[in-house]
Amino acid sequence: MNIMEAINTRHSVRKYSDKPIENEKLNILNSLIAECNKDGGLNIQLITNENKGFGGMMAKMCGFGGVKNYIAVVGKDDAATAQKLGYYGEKIVLQAQTLGLNTCWAAGAFKKVKNVFTVGEGEKAACGIAVGYGAEQGKPHKCKDIKEVAEGENLPDWFINGINAALLAPTGMNMQNFKFTLVDAEGKKGVRAQTTGGMCGDLNTGIAMYHFEVAAGKENFNWIK
Repeated sequence: MNIMEAINTRHSVRKYSDKPIENEKLNILNSLIAECNKDGGLNIQLITNENKGFGGMMAKMCGFGGVKNYIAVVGKDDAATAQKLGYYGEKIVLQAQTLGLNTCWAAGAFKKVKNVFTVGEGEKAACGIAVGYGAEQGKPHKCKDIKEVAEGENLPDWFINGINAALLAPTGMNMQNFKFTLVDAEGKKGVRAQTTGGMCGDLNTGIAMYHFEVAAGKENFNWIK
């Protein structure tokens, strides 16, 4: 399975089996996490065999069960970092999908467990991502219309492809609170990604940005502010 196939097949899964994640797959994920932390200046961490992060009352109310492995999404406490956490976190999520694993992003349902993962000075644990072998494969979520999240004139095929993939991205409460705008940029088309506000807006936008970039092809555009 490649990343584009992972985008099309991955759905949020809240209940997990007892099957452990093989060391080979853990090594692949940890290697990618180290790469993402270096590139983004982040502190994302993979936690295994720990059931408290998704073991609280809120997690149970949200339907989580059997979660013993998760990714602590940690970075500086600012909007720019939140967007990067979404972008790189989803890169890790889709890699997990290619390995046959299931995942689910969670904010309120995730408990920040002391002495399990590291949160440095000026950092925060923005959310957690459950990971493992799901008891089921999840279901597709409802998507907004392209016109609700895209702006620009004479939108090219690569841009539409990117939008379609962005709409498949997981977002808190399925808000899809992001917008992509096609603009003219010197020598190359530019794309501006922005949140439209609401819960976890910057994080959600970052998640959608990774989907957009994979499907649109980074060779076709530049990200602009």
